[in-house]
Amino acid sequence: MSFNIAIDGPAGAGKSTIAKLAAKKLSFIYVDTGAMYRAIALGLLRKNTDIENEEALQSALDTIEVGIRYEEGEQHVYLNGEDVSSLIRTEQVSDMTSRSSAKPRVRAKLTRLQRELAARENVLMDGRDIGTEILPDADLKIYLTASAGTRARRRYQEQIEKGMACSLEEIAKDIRERDYRDMHRETAPLRQAEDAIRIDSSDMTIEEVVSEIIKLACFRM
Repeated sequence: MSFNIAIDGPAGAGKSTIAKLAAKKLSFIYVDTGAMYRAIALGLLRKNTDIENEEALQSALDTIEVGIRYEEGEQHVYLNGEDVSSLIRTEQVSDMTSRSSAKPRVRAKLTRLQRELAARENVLMDGRDIGTEILPDADLKIYLTASAGTRARRRYQEQIEKGMACSLEEIAKDIRERDYRDMHRETAPLRQAEDAIRIDSSDMTIEEVVSEIIKLACFRM
């Protein structure tokens, strides 16, 4: 029987980095649901899709295929057969992801695939609604968060290290707006599941957070 870990939390909380490390240490399959939604967002952007038009949205989704492959232990995200792993972390894609992921048609496209994978394998999934919607019966649920200021500084540093021009003020503004959208959207809003364990990483290192998650997982397995 599979063991599932769900990690939810706001943008910039470090979910992906921490989830990858924890999954590797536990020998679990890491499923980056955010990357899957980002790939769909990129596809919608490339098609200049009006996501408020239900017919246009469905028409675009019918031509978009998203997949995950593991190559040399690393997850790669594919959009219609193209490896887009390095193309889905821009602010433009982030903004479209926040808006499009709230659409029921987009969510339905990915939910079934994610649940089927979790039923077969020991997985660690991170996203916005894993513990509340995708895997409500997960064996361990974590709500990973950090202050908005901390998350903005982390994102700013990440962009600078990649040589990308950016503004800390603009990133902070974007994070606050995305938090509001994610928490107030009609479909599967971001919230802490009642049985989730809250971890605030504002004053914790990545290694400390990973260690805490592994401790909690081993206690329940």
